[in-house]
Amino acid sequence: MLDIAEELRGWFEEGRDFAVATVVAVSGSAPRAPGAALAVSNDGTAIGSVSGGCVEGAVYDLCVQALRDGRTVRERFGYDDEDAFAVGLTCGGVIEVLVTPVRADAPVFRAGVAAAVRGEPTALARVARGPAELLGRALLVRPDGSYEGGFGGAPDLARTAAAEARAMLDTGRTGTVEVAENGSRCPGGVTLFVESRMPPPRMIVFGAVDFATALVRAGKFLGYHVTVCDARPVFATRVRFPDADELVVDWPHRYLRRTATDGRTVLCVLTHDMKFDVPLLETALRLPVAFVGAMGSRRTHEDRDRRLREAGLTSRELSRLRSPIGLDLGARTPEETALSIAAEIVAARRGGTGAPLTGSGTPIHHDANGREEGGSPSRSAA
Repeated sequence: MLDIAEELRGWFEEGRDFAVATVVAVSGSAPRAPGAALAVSNDGTAIGSVSGGCVEGAVYDLCVQALRDGRTVRERFGYDDEDAFAVGLTCGGVIEVLVTPVRADAPVFRAGVAAAVRGEPTALARVARGPAELLGRALLVRPDGSYEGGFGGAPDLARTAAAEARAMLDTGRTGTVEVAENGSRCPGGVTLFVESRMPPPRMIVFGAVDFATALVRAGKFLGYHVTVCDARPVFATRVRFPDADELVVDWPHRYLRRTATDGRTVLCVLTHDMKFDVPLLETALRLPVAFVGAMGSRRTHEDRDRRLREAGLTSRELSRLRSPIGLDLGARTPEETALSIAAEIVAARRGGTGAPLTGSGTPIHHDANGREEGGSPSRSAA
């Protein structure tokens, strides 16, 4: 439900009760990932989506029913070869949806939504499978391990759930974890669904060039907090980069050394000027970031590679550099080039190959390790 936190905050402020359906498990070629949500308020208004349209009507009805009877249910939707008219996913995948009624004064859900809207690291852990009296109960877990909410008379289970949720929050993961009803970490008995909400990952674009203008827009579209850095104040201006979250006038390597980065940060070097590139990449390739790419011709790349080796970078460090940056799309314009760079960033993040799907046999959807997601299709109530 943190997927639609901004809209839900308004409902809480207006005092609306609602029911929220959250995707808690996915297999096969499903259209939405775990955490995707659809909510229905007590006046029938709907927000969000769990399937991109395939089963929205059926999920809407489940939400309305949950508002009426106050019961949390878990439902499975998939393609049914034996019944062509059954509600299911036309793409052939399977999703499992947890439908939970939420009162406007529910403190845990209200606090979780508010924290997500403020951009605070937050994990919401809910019982997605287990005893009926626990289904849908929730904990709000913070980075320091503190939590609010509970599972009735099961304090050991709550402590274990908080510890598991905190571990998932540390890495920004959303998914399920199995624990025992007595709170031990032995699988079985209770399935927890943990939604993690972290601040947006950073994209830092070095070089206030025309290509950077288009890349900033692409980065924002992908959900990054985008910073543009250039040592030349005449180019790093708000007029040229109205969509950037931050504009920094500084030498790129000096700024990179003092700014915060993490394992989700993307660094795009578009300056293709050796006095900027070499000291910048010497720093960048030694940081534990997600992606380092540099623009330039193949000749520029060879010259840059030689200079970086002379500066002391190892072959292993240099192997992290994606240069020339971007996938081969035949791009010419700044917008096309930004698209090729964004496509490579997504492929690197999700484990994609960048190859055309037509006739390739490559997976359409990958799990967190780059493997194809799979599973058996069906629909059943839980």
